Formats: sequence, structure tokens, C-alpha cells
Amino acid sequence: MAKVITERKGRIFIVTISRPEVRNAVDGETAGLLNAAVREFRGSPDLRVMILTGAGDVSFCSGADLKDTSGLRNKKADADGPMGFSRITDIQKPTIAAVNGYCLAGGLELACWCDFRIAAASSRFGVVNRRWGVPLIDGGTQRLRRIVGLGNALYLIETGVMIDADRALSMGLVQEVVPRGRALERAMELAEAISAYPWSSLVRDRRAVYEGLGLSLPQGLKLEKKLHKNSLRDGEMLEGLERYARGQRPQPPS
Repeated sequence: MAKVITERKGRIFIVTISRPEVRNAVDGETAGLLNAAVREFRGSPDLRVMILTGAGDVSFCSGADLKDTSGLRNKKADADGPMGFSRITDIQKPTIAAVNGYCLAGGLELACWCDFRIAAASSRFGVVNRRWGVPLIDGGTQRLRRIVGLGNALYLIETGVMIDADRALSMGLVQEVVPRGRALERAMELAEAISAYPWSSLVRDRRAVYEGLGLSLPQGLKLEKKLHKNSLRDGEMLEGLERYARGQRPQPPS
């Protein structure tokens, strides 16, 4: 069986880490396949939303396969991060992590690479690599603090504790907690809604959020204005306003 499974469902691209026998740990081959999958998503204009998940309901990803560290160190995709794609930052399209079970170490870093995270109630999160002296080198030190704040990030990074889905929700690490086995289903519901919205304003809004990180408010407002220079004349928005005038009210996912 392939270590990474990709599936296209309309405009949605599902990427599944498929090594359940080792809790979906990532070895060198898996990292290369993940890199190829993300590049496929980035380069396909017909794909709008990517969902990253793990096979089975025991583990999303338990991190790097510590029995294959030489493969991870020597792989060609290392420029994009040892786990495969963590240093790719120019996707410009929404990404969702559907977390089922253990989301640990490098697996947590991959989940943090995504725009947001949907977690099954059985999920567990932690920088458990701390216990073996393995550093965060797939973006964890940068993304985690941006997501949960400095104190929470340092708490996780320094202690190596494992937290449950409810604690992760309270920190802002995940955005929804769903029953066991429903993370991918819920991520699909959200992805379908996202992919159906008028597109140009959505991706420009997303870009403004990411590129505005670290800017002062006046600088961020200038960036927002620049990115949306032509948005108010965009055909998709004009069509949307016409639908609104006719009384159509598209509903967001419940």
C-alpha cells in the first residue's frame, strides 16, 4: 500500500498519510511523497482546498519515524522541510488538517502548517519529541506561537506534555472538536463550502492575513488595500451581489 494516498473530490484534494502500523510516522519516502502531493495541489488550478489527514482513527501523525532518521536527513525534499513540505509557504489556497488520534511532534508541525484544524474527540496533541532531544525543525517554533500565543506555545514546547482535544480547543490549537471518526467528514463539509464561495476575494483575504503577520496595523491596512485593489470590480462579487438582490442567501456550513 502507498505510504501517501491522494484523492481528488471535485475541487478538494485529500492527502492521507498511510502508515497506520507505525501511527502514520513519516520516513524519508513518505516525506518525499507528501512533498509531491503538496506540489501537485499548489500547481493544479482546478483544486481549491487541501485536506491533510492520517489513515485510521488511532493517529493523524505521530511525527518523524525515529527509526529512519538517516532517510529523513538525506532525502532530496529536505529543502522543503524534513517532514516533506513544512517550509513551503506559497500555496495561496486553503488547507485543513483533519486530526484523528495522535498528533505529535512533527505531526503537530504538519497540522500547524494547515490554515486550521478539525479534531476528533479522541485526538491528543503534544511536542513529545522534547523527551528525546529532537528539535522542532518543521516550523513548530514559528507556527505554534502564532496559533496559540507565546505562553501556550512555550508550555507545550518546554514541557513535552500531551493534551486532549478539549484543551487544544481552549488554546485555539484546533477550531472544532467532533465525535471520533468524523474529523475527515467534517473537514470535507467545510472544504465543500469554502470551495463553492466566490474565489478571488477569499484567496486575497487569506493572503492578506498571512502576509500581514508581523506588520504594524497601518502597514497591514496598506497591504489589504493593495491586495484588494481590483476586488470591488471583480465579476464574482458582482454576481454575488446580484444573487443577494434576488433574495438568495447562501448558508455557511452549520
